[in-house]
Amino acid sequence: MSEINKIQNLAARKRRVRATVKGTSERPRLSVFVSNIHISAQIIDDTISKTLAAATSVGKKLTGTKTDIAKAVGTDIAKAAKKAKVTQVVFDRNGRKYTGRIKALAEAAREEGLQF
Repeated sequence: MSEINKIQNLAARKRRVRATVKGTSERPRLSVFVSNIHISAQIIDDTISKTLAAATSVGKKLTGTKTDIAKAVGTDIAKAAKKAKVTQVVFDRNGRKYTGRIKALAEAAREEGLQF
């Protein structure tokens, strides 16, 4: 499978997911971005197009596997959500499968009290 097809398939999955997942004031959207090295998460209210909370592994001295780093980002985003007074979110995987780092981040956020 060529690199172009992988990118096009990811973009198609992302569009399909974003067509149904919308963040509101009551339940903002938890969007997760995964690169080869880092992972980022942000909580977005789509009605006002504003980021309420964010957490990332960029610029932090986190050690361990990429899954361990994703868990740390998951706990960070849940703590930032509590500061922003957000308890419930809808989960936006950004076209990725719910496995590996995405799953680790989601489970860590749930353990910290974030509901989705």
